[in-house]
Amino acid sequence: MRQWRTALAAALTILAAVCVAGCSDSPAVARIRERGVLAVASVNGPTTFYQGAHGPQGAEFELAQAFAEELGVQLRMYNVADEAALREELDEGRADIIAAGVTPTVTWNRIGRATESYREIPQLVVARRGRPKLQNVAALKDRAVVVRDDSAQAQVLQRLRDNGAPWLEWHELPHDGQEPLELVAAGEADYAIVDESEFPYLQHVYPGVAVVLTLPDPRDAHWIVERRAVDLATRIDTFFASRKNDGTLAKLLETAMPQSPDFEFVTAQRLQKDIEQQLPALRPHFEAAAMATGLDWRLLAALAYVESKWLVDAASDDGARGIMMLTADTAASLGVTDRADPEQNILGGARYFIEVRGKIPQRIPEPDRTWFALAAYNVGYGHLEDARVLAQSRGGDPDRWADVRAALPLLTQEEYYLKARHGYARGWEPARMVDQVQDFLKLLEWQQSGLIMTDSPPLSNAGATGG
Repeated sequence: MRQWRTALAAALTILAAVCVAGCSDSPAVARIRERGVLAVASVNGPTTFYQGAHGPQGAEFELAQAFAEELGVQLRMYNVADEAALREELDEGRADIIAAGVTPTVTWNRIGRATESYREIPQLVVARRGRPKLQNVAALKDRAVVVRDDSAQAQVLQRLRDNGAPWLEWHELPHDGQEPLELVAAGEADYAIVDESEFPYLQHVYPGVAVVLTLPDPRDAHWIVERRAVDLATRIDTFFASRKNDGTLAKLLETAMPQSPDFEFVTAQRLQKDIEQQLPALRPHFEAAAMATGLDWRLLAALAYVESKWLVDAASDDGARGIMMLTADTAASLGVTDRADPEQNILGGARYFIEVRGKIPQRIPEPDRTWFALAAYNVGYGHLEDARVLAQSRGGDPDRWADVRAALPLLTQEEYYLKARHGYARGWEPARMVDQVQDFLKLLEWQQSGLIMTDSPPLSNAGATGG
């Protein structure tokens, strides 16, 4: 009898090994492979998924793209309005995965299955600028605390209430109402709770707020799959675990997170004011120029803001005029007859940028090719070429913006500019200018992309990636 059992156990072990090797595609994963498309739903945000000037961006997008590549299928990722809409996408079978930094709740667990956590997100208490720092959670007692309805922050507060702070109260705002930080900045609420990963960008949108406390426990972020898709959840867990172990998950999350510009209260305050008061009138001109040239309107708007702060009557000492700061010669070559006309000036600037970018070698990939073009727009193509030669002579890559950016300021030093073909250049200016365009572009990308919600596409449109 013992020999029979031993033989049976050995047979089962062999069968299991065969299944692992040749039957690894269990139901949910098999359906995705057969379809050839992984459908992933998310929400718009700087740390989740948004459409940037150079295509889809965000940490959740980068993770989803890597997982789709591992499965050997195409990714189709799209945004919906909020967590309620995400649950509907999963419940109706339109999404295979919810990738939006979700912290599971009882409501989520009724319709979905959470994967293992892939990162922890510290939670910040934010107040109006000038209010004192808080010592602990007890300082929130009897204060007006606001969070978004059905949000991870509401879950965090509920967990605090259940674990030693029964007196804790807060108000949940509807998703179609005011933002929590908007109320705090206006003095209509005392505190709001936000993800640490998002606050560096939110601070530029609401410069009148500041962090006063970090809550004791971070929240866990998970992906969610359909309840019966055990095999898909297991496959995702294996994906996360392997990338945690080899360090690629941490690296991916770090590089995918938007790099917020250094916060400067006055600059951020003016930018938000200009976005509200000046951009609406100019946006149609930026969009028209973008349509005519194939550029992203937000890139043009960011460039124009660095050049002129969107002032129609802006002028420089060298004779440049208007929103895109065109010189008289450049304007004439582009057919711009009135540099004070914002429509003409913006279109002329866009066309000039296309001319400059056309000189940049095609082999340089985006977004570096755009950064090179911006630098040339500022300092001239000749000086940019000098910086590329200098970067290469110092062991850098002349086709990599980071290396050329480091070389540009050296053109102010006699040791280098005497050997440069085009001589001296104020190389710090194009370097700083590109930094500023990148900063403003990032802010415009996720702020403005949130104004347009992308509906979920049918699964039959295989191969489409977007949001």
